[in-house]
Amino acid sequence: MPHTRPRNPSPIPIPEVTWDSGLKEMNETWKGGIACLGVAVFFVMTIGIIYWQVVDQPSKNWILKGSASGLLWERKARSLILQTLKEEKTVLEIHMRSFPDVDVPFLKDLCWLNKTEFCSTWEAMADLTISLGPSFASSTECYGIHWRPLHCQVKLKDCFSMLNISWYGGATASNQHWPLNSVDIKSQPFIISNLTQNPRAFGSVLERYFLGSTGVTVIIASDIPLSVSVERNKQFCLESPLGADMVPLQYTVCVSPNITSAHQRVGSRLSGQQRQLPETDLLGLPVWRYHGAADSAAKMERGLRSFSNRLQRHLVEGLISLSEHSTALLRNMDNTDLPVVRRKRLHTLRPDVDYSLIKSLKLAIALSPYTSINSHLFQRSLQEGKEDFWLSHHSELSGYTVPLLTRWKGQFSARLNVTNQAAVVWYMDQAKLLKQQLGAEYVAFEGGEGNLFMEQAIPPPPELRGDTYAYTLALMAATLGNTSISAATRASHLPLFHQMNPRQSDWSYAGLKGIIPSVLHYSLLGYNFFIPDAIGGTLASEFLTDEELYIRWLQIVTFLPVMSFCTPPWVCCDDWVLNLTKHYIQRHQNFVVPLIEKYSKQWLSMGYPIFRALWWLSPSDPITFTIDDEFLIGDEVLVAPITEQGQSQRDIYLPGEGQKWMDTNTAEVFDGGTFIRNYSVTIVDVPVFIMIS
Repeated sequence: MPHTRPRNPSPIPIPEVTWDSGLKEMNETWKGGIACLGVAVFFVMTIGIIYWQVVDQPSKNWILKGSASGLLWERKARSLILQTLKEEKTVLEIHMRSFPDVDVPFLKDLCWLNKTEFCSTWEAMADLTISLGPSFASSTECYGIHWRPLHCQVKLKDCFSMLNISWYGGATASNQHWPLNSVDIKSQPFIISNLTQNPRAFGSVLERYFLGSTGVTVIIASDIPLSVSVERNKQFCLESPLGADMVPLQYTVCVSPNITSAHQRVGSRLSGQQRQLPETDLLGLPVWRYHGAADSAAKMERGLRSFSNRLQRHLVEGLISLSEHSTALLRNMDNTDLPVVRRKRLHTLRPDVDYSLIKSLKLAIALSPYTSINSHLFQRSLQEGKEDFWLSHHSELSGYTVPLLTRWKGQFSARLNVTNQAAVVWYMDQAKLLKQQLGAEYVAFEGGEGNLFMEQAIPPPPELRGDTYAYTLALMAATLGNTSISAATRASHLPLFHQMNPRQSDWSYAGLKGIIPSVLHYSLLGYNFFIPDAIGGTLASEFLTDEELYIRWLQIVTFLPVMSFCTPPWVCCDDWVLNLTKHYIQRHQNFVVPLIEKYSKQWLSMGYPIFRALWWLSPSDPITFTIDDEFLIGDEVLVAPITEQGQSQRDIYLPGEGQKWMDTNTAEVFDGGTFIRNYSVTIVDVPVFIMIS
């Protein structure tokens, strides 16, 4: 019989088992203790993190490295520090002054995969990009720094420290110093202004280039609006303007082994264009400013011939320089009409005036792009609907164009529109015609300074932003030949002479003491062919009568490209000074001019300055960084004139350790890299040394 199981068997009872884990239920006291312990641990961890960020974290962090240098972020000072890697020497410190004074522990690199670039965002206010750029030479490294604001209320500002560094370059100042550490200039647009009207502005020659004694250079982008300030012995700052355009701040910092190599490799290539020499005949011609009768052309003609005859009898005949007012009298401008179009060509109606009586004189005439609103020329332009021959502002509401007015030499005037080709052709035709009629050998262009739109708080058109007007006027002047200009930027390569700023008739840095700093500044920026202000200064309303000031000024100018006179020596001084003047004119022609011509070839090929600071030969000697009363002509002549009133002796530093210098007054030989203490200088002498090794 098959085996069968009961279908519903009775369930077998499972015995109960009691598990004992050994843990007792946690009471409230234990729960609170553990909670407190967790809070304490969290608190300690938070304090640790804060301590690491604020206290224990290094104050400096590398953000970008090259092969010989690198950039550090200094969180406490909020600064970028450029440092050499081998010597760990700080060559530059840039303070970030754009943002509120808050602690920024570290800058996060958003481009960490790219070893040649650093990117960061500063508190949602601005983007910062630093790029290790192409170098000018194997031992020079460059960093491109680019700030971009993220909204229109951000003003970007970077400041370059003057601690343990001397700075050169930038723009001319009325109280010119060398280095610029001693200058104090409030923040203002970095454009050329008329220093006679605004002595606290930037003037005459301006480049977006700064050179530091540690071998560092700063080159600012040329196409961005910029303001610059200088705080004496503290820092100079670059600022971008506020506005809807959200203007970036962009510049390049390069570091080289020393200051001389830095300028040779970076500064000497500023223009980026083929350099051209001006006509060098002017170097040997003393320039005499005419101050005779100028109320009629007839009186002027007699006065000019008398003045020329006196120069031939007593001194050396040179170039007689006329003011703009005297030039206007001779050209009889009011009888000159605007151009008219005939057969699709521009013609000029020319006055029939006989200039044969003064054609035999060597004249330099003065022109400017301004014309008085009372002149026949300006009135005629309005009648013929040629308002666009002058810088104008177009009214959107009324639909017509109104010439912008300004004051030029005491009269309300309009300014030539250099962006109007017809106006430029007409103006240059007038200049060429006048030069031909008067037989003038040189033309001095004045009035290139300033931006008329910015002065009147009117947004300039794109083609006239910044110093574009001065640059365009320089290009126009270069086409005439034998010309000088009074304002220049980006124009060092053009074949032009450059008229220096007018100076006070005193011993200050606005007068005689500022001449050598100005010489070094011009030459450093590439403007070697300059005409210094006339001996004795031209800002005074009267002729110079201080005999000592005249002689010491004469002695400095003797060793510069052109000797320019305002006060005739027979007016200011005794007869012996007249003979001394003739002696120094001959010394300039026989000794200085050949030197300038020699080193002008080096400037043409390499861009090196003709007139050099002492650090050119001793780039590692801190003594040379602040000497502002000596200068070199090339590498072989040192000039150390007297620049203090009543001084009959001075200390002279001879650069170039291992070199030998011969005193041209005594033939005594001295070692380079040493001081000559209490060197005696008579009123008729100027210390000059020649390198003989």
